[in-house]
Amino acid sequence: MTEIKKQKASEKIRYYKNENGPEIGVTQQQVICEDGLYFRDINGDRKLNTYKDWRKSPKERAKALAAELSVDEKIGQLFLSSWKMGIEQEDKEFVDETGLLDEKPVEKGSSIFAVNSTVGTTETIKDWKVRHFILRGNPKPDELADWINEMNSVAEEGEHFLPVLVISNSRNENGEVVFGMNDASGVFAAWPGTLGIAAAVKGAGAELIDDFASCIRREWDAVGMKKGYMYMADCMTDPRWQRTYGTFGEDSQLISEILERLIPGVQGSEEGVTADGVAMTVKHFPGGSARENGFDPHYKQGQWNVYQTENSLETYHIPPFKTAIAKNTSSIMPYYAKPAKEKSQKQYDLEGNPIEWKPVGFAFNDFFINKMLREQMGFKGYINSDSGIMQMMAWGVEELEICERAALAVNAGVDIISGSYDLEDAKEAYRRWKEGYYTVQGHKVPEGYTAEQITLSEEALTRAVERTLIEKFQLGLFENPYRNPEEAVKIVGNPEDWTHAQQVHRQSVVLLKNDGILPLTEEKVSGKKVYARCFNKTEENAQKATEELKKQLQAETSLTLTENPEEADLALLFVSPSSGEYFNATPGYLELDICDGKEVCDVDEEGRPAKTTHLETTLSGARELAEIAEAVHKNKGKVVTNINFTLAWMVGNAEPYADALLAGFDTYPSAVLDVIFGRFAPVGKMPMTLPKDDSVIAVNAEGVCISPNDVPGYDKDKYMPESMKDENGKAYAYRDAAGNYYELNFGLSYK
Repeated sequence: MTEIKKQKASEKIRYYKNENGPEIGVTQQQVICEDGLYFRDINGDRKLNTYKDWRKSPKERAKALAAELSVDEKIGQLFLSSWKMGIEQEDKEFVDETGLLDEKPVEKGSSIFAVNSTVGTTETIKDWKVRHFILRGNPKPDELADWINEMNSVAEEGEHFLPVLVISNSRNENGEVVFGMNDASGVFAAWPGTLGIAAAVKGAGAELIDDFASCIRREWDAVGMKKGYMYMADCMTDPRWQRTYGTFGEDSQLISEILERLIPGVQGSEEGVTADGVAMTVKHFPGGSARENGFDPHYKQGQWNVYQTENSLETYHIPPFKTAIAKNTSSIMPYYAKPAKEKSQKQYDLEGNPIEWKPVGFAFNDFFINKMLREQMGFKGYINSDSGIMQMMAWGVEELEICERAALAVNAGVDIISGSYDLEDAKEAYRRWKEGYYTVQGHKVPEGYTAEQITLSEEALTRAVERTLIEKFQLGLFENPYRNPEEAVKIVGNPEDWTHAQQVHRQSVVLLKNDGILPLTEEKVSGKKVYARCFNKTEENAQKATEELKKQLQAETSLTLTENPEEADLALLFVSPSSGEYFNATPGYLELDICDGKEVCDVDEEGRPAKTTHLETTLSGARELAEIAEAVHKNKGKVVTNINFTLAWMVGNAEPYADALLAGFDTYPSAVLDVIFGRFAPVGKMPMTLPKDDSVIAVNAEGVCISPNDVPGYDKDKYMPESMKDENGKAYAYRDAAGNYYELNFGLSYK
């Protein structure tokens, strides 16, 4: 292992305090002192010009600095991708002397987003001029602060000090760690999943978002991580979209209500980001949930957004983005998908005109970004593409070279391209503009495009960089990007935040069914034998969860645990289904049934049902739910079941066998137990509608779903066949034995 010799940046920061002004933090650069005030000497020429003067507006400073940067520096600001810390590098020969920076070059490294060659961190910052990095690891707060400090210290050695910006997906929710979505969990104070936050808001009020937002802002700022790919403004409409679990559900009004508080709370103010705030990238414009039968655009089958009902785009999908813009979100991320005219009904822009059906991904779509988002909706921030649009998910522009795709995205309004460091391709796009590759040299322009669209002019490049520099000036990164690792540990470990989070976990629990058994008061359970078991997609995870559940139940001194359901007076079953993979299509449609070894149809290359079949399992041992219930009921006992909802599960294989049924959303089991044992009365309400069974999401031979993909569950009955509706005019939502529909806003209480 390499001996650590070099002093860490965290140990050599010099601070200069300005009275009634920002504190300047440097490790190598000098400061300018003028009129008794301190300013960072960004380019080392000892002159106080516009971009060094923190008394000027961020917009003025960004414009002045962007004009002075070299083309290579500008192109370095145009890209960002995943990056590893030195502590993650197994080969310690390839870490710097501090042990913080990963210095291992990678030749043609491949990810789900791109194939790229990379160099070490120091060379990437110094020679490639890159300043944007996505963190997907899960380090401790002090490790994270040290790492970001070290990279910013290296950045001080550039022609201009351009601060490093580390970006991450959200980190303040509990849940399974999934690359590209939930990259980390458990270090920062962890609330329930976003569906659970929505359930809690519906039952307990939107005020709880204030604590959530404040915690995010303080924790992220404490470690120096100043930008998040969060949160999803997507209104959930197709229940088979696997990214459902990252949304706030299917109620666009509720999503807007949450964003109204969340954005200013995280960013620092109603006007936008502040020096102690964290910039938000709201996603995925113009709404990612209008999926064709659930297929996601991370893979080919899901490359289309379909709008099967007239004006659904503006009715359901656009409203939360209006709120995000009104609350001055710093940036917005377009989705990979492209709009499908042939599979859609008429859609209109915000002026009532029919939209332009350009069949290219939204990041390349000038109409949606410049016309609709900027001109009609008034968005003033910058556009951050989703990861992988240059290579793996370049839907609609596959015929273009990578350099042409980069130019097209920037000209369509994208200011940062995520998922790869295609610097040489951007430089080629710039050279083609400067040398007249198409106009002067006479090379053929690809059909359907102009030379201006697929070359990168200096004006377009400068415009993109100027927009992103504004954010960095607003965040105070040019003055002081450095954070104290010890202070970061204290702030992230604040017990008050964890207490607030635990309360929201309790508030997120929805009581769906109760025959009177809940709450399990001490009188009800005294001397009773309890059978406790967890179910998961894998037996290994189920066994681990069961052991943890039993440990928690051992604290309930009035009951006795048993391994035999036949002698149990009570069964507590925790059910956590899982379906599909995030980045890969399933052989058929994403399975929503709670099942084990269910035979379902495959789909063909066009996404239509095929004659062949395969077996799907969302819950290992699903059939045992009925068997356990039969054994317990034979003993005159009761069954209490909790289902973890990451998707809109069909509960027909679980609900009939439960005397009480609860819903959690990546909710701590301890919080569910607090509700079960009456320490907390349930208040949560469903943030989405649960489909009745396979019949309400059936897909015909042409690939068209019987319930429209672009309409949320609470409104699907408007479009369902009359023959499927019951006496209450309902067809879509699941109805239990008590006659209750498990639909948006439903939830029982103990009163």
